[in-house]
Amino acid sequence: MSSSTTAADRVSNRTQLSLEGGPKTTAGVLAMGNLGARIEGLARQAARGSLTGDGWGELVELTALRGHVLGRIDEAERAASLAEEFVDQAPCDPRALVARARLAALFHRFSAALDDLDAAAALEPDRGELDEERAAVHQAVGRYDEALAVHRQSLARRRDFSALCALARWHAERGDLVEAETWFLAARRGYRGVSPFPLAVLEFQCGQAWLSTGDLARARIWLESAIRRLPAYVPAQSHLAEIDAVEGRAAMAIGHLRRLAPASDDPHYAAKLARILTTREPGTEAEFWRAHAAARYERLMARHPEAYADHAAEFWLTVGADPRRALDLARQNLALRPTPRARALVDRATCRVGRHR
Repeated sequence: MSSSTTAADRVSNRTQLSLEGGPKTTAGVLAMGNLGARIEGLARQAARGSLTGDGWGELVELTALRGHVLGRIDEAERAASLAEEFVDQAPCDPRALVARARLAALFHRFSAALDDLDAAAALEPDRGELDEERAAVHQAVGRYDEALAVHRQSLARRRDFSALCALARWHAERGDLVEAETWFLAARRGYRGVSPFPLAVLEFQCGQAWLSTGDLARARIWLESAIRRLPAYVPAQSHLAEIDAVEGRAAMAIGHLRRLAPASDDPHYAAKLARILTTREPGTEAEFWRAHAAARYERLMARHPEAYADHAAEFWLTVGADPRRALDLARQNLALRPTPRARALVDRATCRVGRHR
C-alpha cells in the first residue's frame, strides 16, 4: 500500500469517527409520516382560507422539502404554485415574497428571486434574513465574494447551525472540501433540534461535494450517515448507487436505481440507470430508460429551461449521445451561472464535440 493511500485512509477514518454518534434525531420513518401529516393539515387550512402568513410559509417550505427528499419535481412545482398563491393572498407581506424568492431560486430564476428579495427588503426592517437569502442567490451564480461577506457577517452575529452550514456550502462550492468538511462537522455538532431533515440534508450535501471530487470513501461515509438518519432520502440513495457502480458493484447499483427511477419524476435517476445498464447489460432495458429520460428532459426543458439545462447537458453528453446538443445546453447554463462547475461542463462538452467530429 502506498503512503498516499494510507494517508487517504487515515483521513477517511477520521471522518468516520467524527460522524459516529452525533446528534440524536427523530426516526426517519416517523419524521416522514409527520411531514406528510403536517403538509396535509396546512393544505386543509389553506383550502378553508384560515391559514396565517407563518402557516403559508411553512406549507411552501415543507412541500419543497418533501420534493427534495423524495426526488419529486412535481412537489417542487407544487411548492412554487403555493408560493404564488401566498403572494396573491398577501402581496405586501415580506414572508410571501421571501417564500416565492426561494422557489424562484430553486428553479434557477435568479433575477426573479432577487427582485422579490428587493421588494421584501422595502417592507422588512430586519435585513439579516434577507441578506442571507440574497447571498445564497449570489453564490449560485458565482458571485462568491459578495456571498462570503454576508456569511461572515451572519457568523459574527450568531454562530448557529444555519450560519455554519452556509459557510460550509460556500467552501464546498469553491472546491475547498477539507475546509468545507470542517464547517460541516461544526454545524453538525452544533445542531440542537430533533428533526432529522436539516442534518440529513447537511450530510447529503457534504457527501455530494466529496463525490464531485472523486473521493468515494468520504462521500460514502457522509451519504450513508444521511440515509441512516433518513432512509427515504432518494438523492442520497442515488449517489450511493453511483459509488457502488464505480467500485465494481454494478448489480447492486442497478437494483437500487430500478427502484428509484420508476418512483421519481426526475429523469436524473432514469438516466443514471440507463448509463450503468449500457456499460454492463446493453440492450432493451437500457434503451427504455434512456428514452424515458430523454422524453422527460424534453418536457422539463420546456417548463424550466434554467433549472435543468445542466442536468440535461450531462444526459446528452453521456448516455443521450448528442454532444452538440449537450454543448448548447452547457453554454446556456454557463450564461446563467458562470461558476467553475458550469465552465467545466462546457469544457467537457467542447472536447466531446471535437472527438465526435
